[in-house]
Amino acid sequence: MTSLAPGYRLADGPPSLDAYLALRTESGLTPPTREQAEAGLAGAWAAVHVIHEDSGEAVGMGRVLGDGGWYFHIIDMAVLPAHQRRGLGDAVLTALLDRIRRDAPPGAYVNLLGDPPGRRLYQRHGFQETAPHSLGMFLKL
Repeated sequence: MTSLAPGYRLADGPPSLDAYLALRTESGLTPPTREQAEAGLAGAWAAVHVIHEDSGEAVGMGRVLGDGGWYFHIIDMAVLPAHQRRGLGDAVLTALLDRIRRDAPPGAYVNLLGDPPGRRLYQRHGFQETAPHSLGMFLKL
């Protein structure tokens, strides 16, 4: 079980659509359209979010896309600025990695795209840069 700072609790599953959009926008992540978020939000292999108990607000989240066997991609790691530096991102990432370790066959390949604010967090959890051996690439349609 992942421990959280007092006043917060970890909930299984993604936050509501509105909370998801707010978390992405307010934490500085690229916001998807409402249509994109609605179509994709339920498509995760695993998801958790952090609830601030006093307000009931979703203040952090993370999801995993995966095939259930070999590939797992960590996405949507976000914590609202007012709630950062309290270990919430660490708790979210720990919960997601624990789920992969528990439910995936041994030897799973876990990756993510690490923007500068989260790189130290990911490195603390054992993630390593893949360059120059491989580079992340994208195609926006």
